[in-house]
Amino acid sequence: MAKQKKGEKSAGGGLREQLRVPAGEVDLTKYDTRATAGFSGTKDDGKLALDALGAEVSDWQERLFAEGRTGGERSILLVLQGMDTSGKGGVIRHGAGLMDPQGLKITSFKAPTPSEKRRGFLWRIRQAVPGHGMIGVFDRSHYEDVLIARVRELVTPNVWTRRYDQINEFEAELTASGVTIVKCYLHISPEEQRARLEARLDDPTKHWKYNPGDVDERQLWPDYMEAYHAAIERCNTPDAPWYVIPSDRKWYRNWAVTTILLETLKELNPQWPTADFDVEKEKKRLAAT
Repeated sequence: MAKQKKGEKSAGGGLREQLRVPAGEVDLTKYDTRATAGFSGTKDDGKLALDALGAEVSDWQERLFAEGRTGGERSILLVLQGMDTSGKGGVIRHGAGLMDPQGLKITSFKAPTPSEKRRGFLWRIRQAVPGHGMIGVFDRSHYEDVLIARVRELVTPNVWTRRYDQINEFEAELTASGVTIVKCYLHISPEEQRARLEARLDDPTKHWKYNPGDVDERQLWPDYMEAYHAAIERCNTPDAPWYVIPSDRKWYRNWAVTTILLETLKELNPQWPTADFDVEKEKKRLAAT
């Protein structure tokens, strides 16, 4: 058997197939937060592999963008969820950063305003859905309304319980309208989160990233895991599946999400639009100027 090269994807299908959550009961404790599924190599190899994806993912993104500007109705929505410090911002910076900003729509969801609350939990989400040809990235999402809302008892159980079906209906609606949904749960261990929070406290240049409330949330870790189990299990549909991304290794997390996005783009296979004018005629006109 030929030896696998460093940084080369292992056999067994694409990375989406390897990291996709199967239908049925979900138990995140069975997922290794330090795994490197689909990748053989070191941290340095991983960083180089991510850089190597840049030209290809950018090309496919531009094809999708061009398609959307000429009548195409397809788009991609990348949903990033995870505990604090899991790396949602890192994925955006290192993965989405490889692409042309004009084809991206990045939305970071904080606590809803009183006005947003009155409109229903999905209203502000709908406003951020990517338009034709765009790749939308959600830093947190509508899932906060069955996660923190459940754990912190911001609404009654009968309210957040109904939201699972409402989310499934919403995502089915998006899929039917041409939006391909890619949902990634960035899976870190409590030990790794502690280390990342300690690193922020030890570095004055990162104090701005530290939130004392993160320590309070850590105390609710089991409750959040229970909420994530339910959200992933109940909203893991064929058209909008969940992927669990091992995220204790930042370099792998960034490579994995970017690879999944690239596989999604290639499956959509957007094509360069054909010219709606006479190319040869335009060449002659241009040469005459």
